[in-house]
Amino acid sequence: MVTLEDVKKNPIIDSFIRKGNEYLGAMGFTEHSYRHVNLVSSIAKNILLKLDYKQREAELAAIAGYLHDIGNVVSRNDHGISGATICCPILLQMNMHPDEVATVISAIANHEEQYGQPVNTVAAALIMADKSDVHRSRVRNQDFATFDIHDRVNYAVEHSFVWVDEKKRTITMELEINTEIVPVMEYFEIFLTRMMLCRRAAVFLNCTFELVINGARLL
Repeated sequence: MVTLEDVKKNPIIDSFIRKGNEYLGAMGFTEHSYRHVNLVSSIAKNILLKLDYKQREAELAAIAGYLHDIGNVVSRNDHGISGATICCPILLQMNMHPDEVATVISAIANHEEQYGQPVNTVAAALIMADKSDVHRSRVRNQDFATFDIHDRVNYAVEHSFVWVDEKKRTITMELEINTEIVPVMEYFEIFLTRMMLCRRAAVFLNCTFELVINGARLL
């Protein structure tokens, strides 16, 4: 069976992830490098393992997490859909079972809030993992005076973590935001649709989604 390590060794995948992140940087977007895809991969896998899903399902979540932003090599617009289209023939050439390929590419295609849906457990875990990676380390712009709202919100987040309580069936996104940089309301201004998608993803996993900012539960 194709593993995450096999995927990481594929030279086409490696090139597309690197170049996609480079192109986003040229357009002024936040970091989407190995740090991001490896973190999302790890969190997606851990969510399913914590909730006692099968090991193979968790491995597919890890693979989808690693591949989810590969479509940025084509365009930021609809990059989930283009990423799924790119990954399909690559994974089939690597001899991944077609049913597993279907699971991975559907998760990739559905991870963005503009059109995404938690269509399976892998997609649900990927959504939660991707949307939890909000942090100042992702901001590439070094000139605070020219920050847009996305730069400000990401820079204001000093800590982010996803907690899974398998007994209570809760998935909690915990953030620490420096309110001297942005008010909490500004976070919701750009991320409310993301949080609603996270809620739907948690429900798909038979869980409740909670959002805690600076110690206060807001969702």
